[in-house]
Parts: sequence; structure tokens; C-alpha cells
Amino acid sequence: MKDEPRQPTPSCDRPTVSVSRRRFLIGTATAGVIALAGCADDAADAEAPDPVDLTDGQACDVCGMVIADHYGPNGQIFYAGDRPADRDGPAWFDSLHEAYEFHLDHVDRGWEPLAVYVTDYSSVDYTIEEYDGERYVSTHPEADAFVDAERATFVAGSAVNGAMGPDLVPFTDEEEAAAFADEHGGELIDHDEIDRELLAALRDAAAHE
Repeated sequence: MKDEPRQPTPSCDRPTVSVSRRRFLIGTATAGVIALAGCADDAADAEAPDPVDLTDGQACDVCGMVIADHYGPNGQIFYAGDRPADRDGPAWFDSLHEAYEFHLDHVDRGWEPLAVYVTDYSSVDYTIEEYDGERYVSTHPEADAFVDAERATFVAGSAVNGAMGPDLVPFTDEEEAAAFADEHGGELIDHDEIDRELLAALRDAAAHE
């Protein structure tokens, strides 16, 4: 897998839109936050599996796009006792917006998370590329590029797109996240601040750009 970003192929009937510099009103968006990392005792006691490599043609469990073929941060989530019907591994995603929407929906159904992994842009030599007037961040689906989401600081609402347009861009180094936000816009948030209101705000901002 080369480090340069992949050309995007819009899918899922969603527009690929850049988000300009803006400040998210996190105070209003985080009311009623769901504890994404929370789980029942049996899940908490289980050992979290290691992240897997997503470079072998795996398709996103939400939109069906091949993960390695598209820009942006990726996610993979292991659940205790539940999993996608076609595998013994995690659910996997070509964008974090889709990953967290899937996750919130399945937590509501009683799925218990063992581990939530996201791309760590502090651990890779990422690039920003302009395509058709928009900016995109490179994708890094190798297993060693993933990190526990609880360790990451996310940039939400930047002018840099992922596979499905505006996305959450994670860094384990908070200073690197702040530098990214200074350059490309956006707000710094933590894993446990990602809720339905925030995802809706991100989606609505893209739609009204």
C-alpha cells in the first residue's frame, strides 16, 4: 500500500463536500453523551483483540466501498458476543463518521464493545491532496496504524475530507491534533464526546456548505 492518498469514489448517495473553518458548539452537542467505551462486566473483563489489517479488499460495513481504495481515516470495532455475519473479526469502516453511527446504533441494540480502533495520524506519514477543488487526507489501513480510540484526540469539522466527505481525524499526540486544526480548521474533541448530535452537526455542516 502506498502512502499517497487514493482518488475518492463518491458512494452511498452522499455528497463529498469540504467543510470550511468553523467552531463546533461542543457544549450543546454533548448533552446526553453515550459512553461509547462503556460495556457490561463480561465485555470489560474480556481481553481486547488486536486491530487487523484492512489492506486486502475489505469493504466498509456501512457503504460497501473498498477501504484501502479511498481517502481518509478508517475504523474497526470488536464486540463481545456479536460480530458482522460474514466473519469472526471486527466490523470495519472506510470513514469514522460511518463507524460511529454504526457503533451508536449497535450499542442501542445491546452490542457490547471490546475495542474501538481508529487510524492514528500521529503514527503515519500522512499527506493532504487536493482533488477536484477539495482537500483529502491519505488513508492508512495497515494494522499498526490503528490505535485505541480512547487514546486519540479527534479534529472535527476541518476542511479536510475522508472517504465520505468531512470526517473525524484522530491523533494520539494532542499537539499534532491542535496543529492540524490550526492549519485546516476544526475543533478538538475526545472519543467520549462523539455522539449523535455531533455526527448530525458534521453532516449538516457538509450539506449546507
